[in-house]
Amino acid sequence: MGTPLTALINGRVLADHGPQEGLAVLVRGERIEAITRADDARVSGATKHDLKGQLLLPGFIDVQVNGGGGVLFNAEPTVEALAAIGAAHRKYGTTGFLPTLITDTAEVMRKALNAVDAAIEQGVPGVLGIHLEGPFLATARKGIHDAKLFRLPDADDIAAITRDRRGVVMLTLAVEEVPLDTIRQLSEAGVIVVAGHTAATYDTTRAALDAGVTGFTHLYNAMTPLGSREPGVVGAALDDPHSWCGLIVDGHHVHPVALRVAIAAKAKGKSVLVTDAMPPVGADSPEYVLNGQTIIARDGICQSDDGVLAGSALDMATGVRNLVNMVGLPLAEASRMASAYPAAWLGLDRTHGRLVAGQHADFAVLDDKLSVTETWISGVRHDV
Repeated sequence: MGTPLTALINGRVLADHGPQEGLAVLVRGERIEAITRADDARVSGATKHDLKGQLLLPGFIDVQVNGGGGVLFNAEPTVEALAAIGAAHRKYGTTGFLPTLITDTAEVMRKALNAVDAAIEQGVPGVLGIHLEGPFLATARKGIHDAKLFRLPDADDIAAITRDRRGVVMLTLAVEEVPLDTIRQLSEAGVIVVAGHTAATYDTTRAALDAGVTGFTHLYNAMTPLGSREPGVVGAALDDPHSWCGLIVDGHHVHPVALRVAIAAKAKGKSVLVTDAMPPVGADSPEYVLNGQTIIARDGICQSDDGVLAGSALDMATGVRNLVNMVGLPLAEASRMASAYPAAWLGLDRTHGRLVAGQHADFAVLDDKLSVTETWISGVRHDV
């Protein structure tokens, strides 16, 4: 017997121009087989799943996840930790993510790279690759990172980062610290090189873009701002039509007006919702330890004792709601910023991020308040 067919019915399917009723989504195995009319003959022979009038969106893809479920990836660079982090974020519609390792030792970086490879091999739901945020960063824009661990990439680092891996590799670096030839080498090897925690000028950033940088980590934060005579990193990011910009839409990292300005300035499809999430997401405790400091999330803000932002307590569903309610975007565009656009940034747009035939059956089911009620990853339903 062949793989059975499942029909998701009675939902409002988020198409390009908004939710549409009267459609059924046919799923066979890990993939979407078709988006069709509810009265299609194939629906009657399928196992039916009633969405009860709820919204069906493409599953969310988060390219910057430091932790969740009480687990910090830096503290536990293991397959078990990745499974726990993924399970925590599934509650909020995240069906694909890059576990993110912030600045650490070479030993921890290699453990993290190997853990992600093993997690993908073992089929841990949602793991798409890894994001290395450091340690090749600038002290002047260090944020919460431990500057004592900052360094330049050596041959061993480059070999570890560029060797064949099961998932994508994203690397945030300070473009003024890393030679252009190294940026070019990393990019040509398939690494998604991103500018962040950088004090670069506009000209230096522009040269790095030409050398292979494809985006910017948490735009506005930990980078030189846009000025009238020196456009800085932010100016380079907003001016460049080809790169992507990650945006933390929690109301704390970036003012809603600045978010609207960035989204309006960037080319269509180049603004990406990210969380920069820390262990409190999906956990009972608001506390976690980072670089030896105890951080407590208060009112959704993760800050050190001296007021430095230390990641976020944001989840992707809340980010989507904020894009709609705080920034004023249509739901369809907010959804794309959480799914189609990050998939394109990661080079996964042929298989992830949209509700079309042939893509992975990754879904977020939302109620009228845009809260997640169920999540599907590769055709498997997960209760939240």
